[in-house]
Amino acid sequence: MKIYTMKQACELTGMTYQGLKFYCNEGLVPNVKRLINNHRYFDDRDIAWIKSLLCLRDCGMGIKEMKEYTRLCLMGQSSIPERKTILQAKRESILKHIEELNETLKFIDTKEKFYDDVLEGKREYVSNLLPCSCRK
Repeated sequence: MKIYTMKQACELTGMTYQGLKFYCNEGLVPNVKRLINNHRYFDDRDIAWIKSLLCLRDCGMGIKEMKEYTRLCLMGQSSIPERKTILQAKRESILKHIEELNETLKFIDTKEKFYDDVLEGKREYVSNLLPCSCRK
C-alpha cells in the first residue's frame, strides 16, 4: 500500500492543507498515522475515506453530521441501517434541491426568451417595475 504526505493527500483529494488538517483534528479521518517526526501520513484507504467525506460535505452534511457518520462507520457492519437512513435523507434533500434548481432554470430560460423576443421586435417590452409606458 502506498503512503502519502499531507501535501500529496491534499493534491489527491483537492483539499487545502488547512482543511485536511481541520478534518484530521476533528476526528473525521480517524486512522491517520504519524511518522517519527510527528508528520501525518495517509494510505490509499485514507484517501478514499477523505474523498467520501468530501462527497458528504457536498451533499450538505455539516461537521457534526459527518462526525456521527464517521462514528457509525467505525462501528462496522452493524451500523449500516443507520448509515443508509442518513444517506437516504441526504438523497431526498438533494433531489428537492435539484427540483428547485430546475424551476430556477425554467425562469431564466423564460426571461431569456422574452428578452430575445423584445430585442428582435417580436413582442413589446413590459416591466413589472416600470410604468406601463415603458417601451424604449
